[in-house]
Amino acid sequence: MLETSTPSRRSAILTAVAAAVVVVVHLAAAAEAVSDTYFEPFNVSYDHRAILIGGERRMLISAGIHYPRATPQMWPSIIANSKAAGANVVQTYVFWNGHEPSRGQYFFEGRYDLVKFVKLVAIQGLYLHLRIGPYVCAEWNFGGFPVWLRDIPGIEFRTDNEPYKEEMEKFVKKIVDMMLEENLFSWQGGPIILAQIENEYGNIGSSYGEGGKSYVKWAADMAVGLGAGVPWVMCQQSDAPENIINSCNGFYCDGFKPNSYRKPTLWTEDWNGWYAYWGGRVPHRPVKDNSFAVARFFQRGGSFHNYYMFFGGTNFGRTSGGPNYVTSYDYDAPVDEYGVITEPKWGHLRDLHTAIKLCEPALVTVDGSPQYVKLGPMQEAHIYASEYVNPNKTLPEDIGICSLFLANIDEQKTVSVRIFGKTYSLPPWSVSILPDCKSVAYNTAKVVAQTSIKSVESGSPPSYANVTEFNYIGLKDGNSYFTNNWSSYKEPVGAWGNDSFTAEGILEHLNVTKDVSDYLWYITRFNISDEDVEFWKENDTSPSLSIGKSRDVVRIFVNGRYAGSTVGDWVPVHQNIELIEGDNEVALLSVTVGLQNYGAFLEKDGAGFRGQIKLTGLKDGDLDLSDLSWTYQVGLEGEYSEVYTQEGEKNANWKDIDLNTITSPFTWYKNSFDAPEGTDPVALDLGSMGKGQAWVNGHGIGRYWSLVSPKGGCSNYCDYRGAYHENKCSTNCGLPTQSWYHIPREWLKSSDNLLVLFEETGGDPSKISLELHYTKTVCSQVSENDYPPLSTWSDQNILNGEVSVSSIPPQVYLHCDDGHVISSITFASYGTPSGSCQNFSQGRCHAANSLSIVTEACLGENSCTVAVSNSVFGDPCRGILKNLAIQAECSLMNNDKFVA
Repeated sequence: MLETSTPSRRSAILTAVAAAVVVVVHLAAAAEAVSDTYFEPFNVSYDHRAILIGGERRMLISAGIHYPRATPQMWPSIIANSKAAGANVVQTYVFWNGHEPSRGQYFFEGRYDLVKFVKLVAIQGLYLHLRIGPYVCAEWNFGGFPVWLRDIPGIEFRTDNEPYKEEMEKFVKKIVDMMLEENLFSWQGGPIILAQIENEYGNIGSSYGEGGKSYVKWAADMAVGLGAGVPWVMCQQSDAPENIINSCNGFYCDGFKPNSYRKPTLWTEDWNGWYAYWGGRVPHRPVKDNSFAVARFFQRGGSFHNYYMFFGGTNFGRTSGGPNYVTSYDYDAPVDEYGVITEPKWGHLRDLHTAIKLCEPALVTVDGSPQYVKLGPMQEAHIYASEYVNPNKTLPEDIGICSLFLANIDEQKTVSVRIFGKTYSLPPWSVSILPDCKSVAYNTAKVVAQTSIKSVESGSPPSYANVTEFNYIGLKDGNSYFTNNWSSYKEPVGAWGNDSFTAEGILEHLNVTKDVSDYLWYITRFNISDEDVEFWKENDTSPSLSIGKSRDVVRIFVNGRYAGSTVGDWVPVHQNIELIEGDNEVALLSVTVGLQNYGAFLEKDGAGFRGQIKLTGLKDGDLDLSDLSWTYQVGLEGEYSEVYTQEGEKNANWKDIDLNTITSPFTWYKNSFDAPEGTDPVALDLGSMGKGQAWVNGHGIGRYWSLVSPKGGCSNYCDYRGAYHENKCSTNCGLPTQSWYHIPREWLKSSDNLLVLFEETGGDPSKISLELHYTKTVCSQVSENDYPPLSTWSDQNILNGEVSVSSIPPQVYLHCDDGHVISSITFASYGTPSGSCQNFSQGRCHAANSLSIVTEACLGENSCTVAVSNSVFGDPCRGILKNLAIQAECSLMNNDKFVA
């Protein structure tokens, strides 16, 4: 159920979450020990209007959460924050390559403990949509496919191919059977109300012709036959069979209709943000547009909506897809990568969900289409009522159930519309929701939720750096949170182990590595004559190494010395090199940066090199190296020795480094550090480094790469109006795409934590630092003509008709993170303040008591509310519309004292 709260409860929502999490953890432990039911068993079905829960239509708001992108210790609070925002469903993919890393060998522990995650969802009273796939896309390595799958003879993915169908059915059945054994489907008293087979197949199905059509029907029949007992979904599948609900994915789905009148309208992926790639800008989607899209969906007949993502999380280790997707999967989500609420997105969507919940009785009552009223060239109304109502007359006093949606899809103009004898002002590109068809409870373009500024923002530049005019990062003086006792050892260039082997010709990268490492060495030797050397001297030229195509990164070494690199997705390589008379060795390091996760024929996609590898510029023409004998070495010596673990670090010959000297590539670094005090999430600043991978206490926190995004394409102002696309509201131009990396608290000890880096290109580890990630500053600006808090709609006096909603003043609501309190009020003005968060200033009209009233209400509190009303502040300027603007600082609360 979507929940509202009374004003007195509203200020306690977030602090209650912390207590709830403690309860959740204890309940989770009990749930693991005893298989039990979490709900009274209920059946799930559907009609043309909605999903039926226990025979009753429901309007469902779902929060997308991917369990492997967080730690199990983070799951309860992420779920709780989703529920507090009004979600009644959690949606997740199931990650095949995480659960079956080797054929027939299954893994369901740690971040991949799917059963535990599902039970935690149930404990908090939420339903679950289980997207088994097993192809998931998700910007996840290889789209969720295990790499061993491509080695099965005769296999073709996602088509009418017996070897593939056999493996797919085996895994899907494994997951369904696990859920059945744990009594996790709704009819067993569990939370699972929907399942999904395949994923966005309609986007690429035409590539497979008739085989694709047969495959879709087979997949549907196979899934339904597994006995899950809940409806199955196929997203982006317009030809889904009759026994499968087809659904919509996209930035907007208000115009979507399923392929049968007997099916409800489902939006399985509302892209409320977007992913980032190395060297790219950081995408953001404004909440005014996101809420507009959601309101339009429910206005036009939608009944199930899921945010992709409500919590994005982190691509730990080597799980990011690609190629070249960053480690952060923050996705501009309402709950950020670290599990901290992002405002105003979280709060504005919470209010939207509350408004939709208030309309739910009317939304489920209308069996057919709602009444549609054209109010202007780009303005319209949809009326959901228990009986016909005349929009040109005053609404009857004895009207039963009635809710109204008013939309203005004009991108430029605020428009006044008239309906039921009343006039309503609609901002551009907005929807107003009137749960009683009389009073506006919510407008998508009017944000009253606070704005939060965090200590470390997603996409923040490194703590020490500035970007020079030459588009690289220049170092500034900065303090490191680490000791100066950095140690290093050099990774060998070329073959280093007994498992290297020699073969004729160029082998495909994944066929050799099986994706156990990003790295594969290709090494060959050849002879250069004195005539060639003399030819180069006489003509003042040098030879070049040419590769037909390379992906994702190739690093070229000649006779043990670094020559150059090329980065790209199947791009040609031309590198000038220096050769000597006699024997020469070329060592090519092929590096993957996440395997392709989207598209047809993924099993045919690989990595490494394509085409000829040859030397050019020789006296007698080119020398083709492709057919020579090549030595292959999978991975790095440091990886094999696991030098990133407490035990494995002893296997390397570490040496103290001189921080005053320029550091070199192909180097392992290590240091130790104490965990910062408190429970706030921890961010690691790696902006001083080049490219590589990082581990903390043996846990892979992901790849890092300090590629700088283009300088152009960002704007100081993001206009929410008009259709959104992933490049519309980008930030971080001219800065590294990612500098800060999440270290989960659960991976830290109180002291002597081991940080290990493998650095490919060279960097300065002395500039590495740690920061706590928390909400540092909160701001809000609310007008006295904004709408009352949504909680007032549940007030008994309002319900009895004794008090009008319009008589309740709007409120400023401020909150810090759990465990933090408002430690200072840095700005407060009731009157005509101007500016925005961190840039407020008083206007000519200002109530002198503003600061004292706000301080009394908020100082020392985790959260507070202040009514925006003359009755609180007095009237400093009669006849003028007034606003209340507040800026406050949050600090950790420790032993009843503020900790800055």
